Amino acid sequence: MSGDGRSRVTATSGSLGFFFLLAYIGAAIYFISVSDGSFWGVILGLLQAIVWPVYVVYHVLVLLGA
Repeated sequence: MSGDGRSRVTATSGSLGFFFLLAYIGAAIYFISVSDGSFWGVILGLLQAIVWPVYVVYHVLVLLGA
């Protein structure tokens, strides 16, 4: 190993980030489509698209009886 003080960084999380982006876009389309179409309905749909995994985990835990 050389002592020049440089290090190499490898980022390997690109494909997972792309999956999460697609999941957010899909959730946003769904929540906006079921809203009433008002400005605050669309804003609420976008906020719900951010936190929808929390709802899924909560309901799975309820089904498991935890």
